[in-house]
Amino acid sequence: MTTMTYKDYEAVVDFDDEAEVFHGEVINLRDVITFQGESVTELKEAFKDSVEDYLAFCKERGEKPEKPFSGQFVVRADPSLHRAVVSAARRAGVSLNKWVTTTLSRASML
Repeated sequence: MTTMTYKDYEAVVDFDDEAEVFHGEVINLRDVITFQGESVTELKEAFKDSVEDYLAFCKERGEKPEKPFSGQFVVRADPSLHRAVVSAARRAGVSLNKWVTTTLSRASML
C-alpha cells in the first residue's frame, strides 16, 4: 500500500491487478472518501477531485467538513493501568500527556 496526501487528507492506495485499476480511500477521518484511477496521473487527479467534491458537498449542506484528526482523543483504561501510567509519567518528570504522546510516538515507529 502507498499513501497520498492532499489538503491534510491522507489516503491509502492499493492496486487491483485483475481490474488493472488503483483504488484509494481517505483514512484520517470518519467520513468516507474513495477514488480510483487507471494511471498514477489519473489517480492523483481523482484523489484531489474527491476531496474537493467532499468539501463542496459539505458547503452546499451548510455543514463543516470533518477535519483530519484534531490531535485529541479519549482513552479508557483500567484504573490500575491509569495509576501505573500516571506514576510512570511522574517518575519521568513529565506530564501525563507528554508521557503518553512520547510513548505512542515511539510505538508507532515500529
